[in-house]
Amino acid sequence: MTLADRANRISHSPTLSIAALAKRMRAAGADVLDFSVGQPDFPTPSCAKEAGKAAIDANRTGYTANEGIPELREAIADKLRLENGLEYAAADIVVSPGAKATLYFLAMAAFQAGDEVLIPAPFWVSYPEQVALADATPVFVESREENAFQLTPTELEAAITPRTKAVILNYPCNPTGACYQREELEALARVCVEHDLLVISDEIYERLLYDGRVFTSIAALGEEIKSRTVVVNGMSKSFSMTGWRLGYAAGPSPIIDAMSKIQSHSTSNATSIAQWAGLEALRSAEDDVRRMVSAFQERRDIMLASLLAVPGVTCPRPAGAFYAFPNVSAYFGRRHAGGVIGSALELSAYLLDRARVAVVPGEAFGAPDNLRLSYATSREKIEEGVARIATALEALGS
Repeated sequence: MTLADRANRISHSPTLSIAALAKRMRAAGADVLDFSVGQPDFPTPSCAKEAGKAAIDANRTGYTANEGIPELREAIADKLRLENGLEYAAADIVVSPGAKATLYFLAMAAFQAGDEVLIPAPFWVSYPEQVALADATPVFVESREENAFQLTPTELEAAITPRTKAVILNYPCNPTGACYQREELEALARVCVEHDLLVISDEIYERLLYDGRVFTSIAALGEEIKSRTVVVNGMSKSFSMTGWRLGYAAGPSPIIDAMSKIQSHSTSNATSIAQWAGLEALRSAEDDVRRMVSAFQERRDIMLASLLAVPGVTCPRPAGAFYAFPNVSAYFGRRHAGGVIGSALELSAYLLDRARVAVVPGEAFGAPDNLRLSYATSREKIEEGVARIATALEALGS
């Protein structure tokens, strides 16, 4: 059997693959600490769970409007206005089965062969694959650790060619935790407006910000940039609803309509029960979010301090999300019983085998000197896991 070229151009998600391997090892009895998983370890807020149960009891279990139930779209419009200073009509919002699906429908609607899409590196693993599935070309724009992995206007402008169609911005960022301040976004927005770029603003981690930072959506910086921006968000991270699969996009009507058409012929509507649960989360889960953010900030501080205590490891301070992204290249070329560490991929395999700690190698994110560690786990596991990593690194020979 011959597969379509598009299937051969992409690979399985490395983060999901590593998480599945760690799960299998634990099921087989191995004492594996998993820092690979990209989901909050908190339960879904009770108000959302109760709303989901009530939806079942009320027989709200059939198809909904393809774009989402009107109540949820209106609530999202209210959220965007009140929290982000963004005016969107409900008709300019589409609800999808997860922000990943939202981004895929957007890629299918906006990109085609001949287009180039700028993706700052390090990047979330699915961006380039989705661009490739749309027959467009992902173009990686390297950001630097000394800039806390934030893209600069100079770096952005240098990457633009006559074929550049769009840029994808993700902040707070998976995998680095980097987030832009308002003035930094204003500088990037000027470049995007000048070159008439479509901006995909992936704001899925917007509520998970630390140290008193205030989130700014790039679309809120004026009508010129808003008219070129699609805001993508969802319930997975802020409300610990990863399994409910509920995302959304807001943007210019022609793009949202095109996304809706593609969704109507692929997944159809997001699950009805999840939509009613998500509606209640938007209305009532603020206290749950605050408690989760406070816990994540404490865990970030513990993980960062522990990592920086390991000789040779550097790591920018994450401003948000729940990931640390340490540079471990000081250990490349070091020896162990099975050979020589030549890459982050080989180091992650060594740590899983020797320390029984699952991490994601930076190659998955376009950053081969780094590892991604999630601190969406308990304080005790963070302390023990980083201690295991430090011991395993110390055991490497020169």
